[in-house]
Amino acid sequence: MAAERTQDRERERDRERAAPRIRLDLPRERRARLLPEYDPEAFGRLSERIARFLGTGRFLVWMTLTIVVWVLWNIFAPGPLKFDEYPFIFLTLALSLQASYAAPLILLAQNRQDDRDRVNLEQDRKQNERSIADTEYLTREIAALRMGLGEVATRDWIRSELQDLLKEMEERRDLFPSGGTRGSDVPDR
Repeated sequence: MAAERTQDRERERDRERAAPRIRLDLPRERRARLLPEYDPEAFGRLSERIARFLGTGRFLVWMTLTIVVWVLWNIFAPGPLKFDEYPFIFLTLALSLQASYAAPLILLAQNRQDDRDRVNLEQDRKQNERSIADTEYLTREIAALRMGLGEVATRDWIRSELQDLLKEMEERRDLFPSGGTRGSDVPDR
């Protein structure tokens, strides 16, 4: 019996030494990362702002002025003050770098706009479906009311029926005059 207890204790120790059980009902602990974390929404908003700025006339004016000043400076400035020794290679590099960053930023902003449009389209579609369902329901209700009103006695119908009844009574009075005691129940009383 003592040997069984010893074996049970050893088994428990082995279980404790083994890797801890993973609980699926709890979120994982955060691991340390090598790269810094960033907020994708903040980055997306920044890229949209940059893409909007790149599409404005203000950006085109400033870029044009910068290029004109650059070219004039490198043509007319004295040799030691020129910062682009080779004929405008640095300018070409700067412009291609700007273009290489502008294109992905514009695509990112466009993708975000497409996502927003998709969500708005889905909301509009659901709203249209609800409106159509409401309209169909109201149409059915109005049709049921019309059918119900078709069977209801209207004022004009009641008048015409009463007039017909009066005519019929007058015709009977003409056929059976009440002048005599014949047909009258007065003597029986």
